Amino acid sequence: MPDGQDIALPVPQDKGRDNKSLLEHAYKEIEELIVTCQLRPGSYLRIRDLQDMTGYNRMPVYQAVTRLASDTLITIRPRQGVQIAPVDLPRTATLLKLRRDMERFLVTLACEKSSPQQRTLLGQISQAMEEQSASMSLSTFNRFDLQIDAQILKICDEPFLEYSLRPLHTMFRRIGWIYHTHAKPNQDLADTVHGHLGVLRAVLAQDAQAAAKASDRLMDFMGATVNAIERNVDPKLLNVGLELDTV
Repeated sequence: MPDGQDIALPVPQDKGRDNKSLLEHAYKEIEELIVTCQLRPGSYLRIRDLQDMTGYNRMPVYQAVTRLASDTLITIRPRQGVQIAPVDLPRTATLLKLRRDMERFLVTLACEKSSPQQRTLLGQISQAMEEQSASMSLSTFNRFDLQIDAQILKICDEPFLEYSLRPLHTMFRRIGWIYHTHAKPNQDLADTVHGHLGVLRAVLAQDAQAAAKASDRLMDFMGATVNAIERNVDPKLLNVGLELDTV
């Protein structure tokens, strides 16, 4: 599995004073638990379990769960608690087709709308990513990936795109985690890092055609990861409920 030093990210000392801030922090922490399968796909939990895992009280956790349910990453089961969405590979393959078209539109729009200041920030992210690429860990890559997604969505400044792509990004970040930890645990991150750098370089050059092609290549790689998971990963890792069916 890839290894390396994690980049330092600012960690809030106070988890937030207002409800919106608490909700955002709770959402991000639960989202990360889903991406890294610490919340196992298909597993059931109580709201109280998530409170204990994150350290937040009931209200922000419940609000975060409600948002994650609208993202189809969690299902709320009355009288049963909440269920972490299993990894549904046929659905994932279908949604990748949707994501391909949306990402192509997103990066070409970013080429048109980016300001010099925004491109400077993207350039800094690109440079840091390239400098760390040789020894990058999966957790470090995921942090870069979050930053890239957030900055490009901010450049485009279209809430509909953000609301539509945010859950897709999380879903495929989990796919990437499963791919690198179970399907191809000894494979480095070179392909995915180079794919992201290709998109960044095209946006920095404001070359919409190159950005679209780079985005499509990245989606091709994501398609290959889905296929590799289907071939090489035990289905019980994708849905813990299958363990009960075999007992």
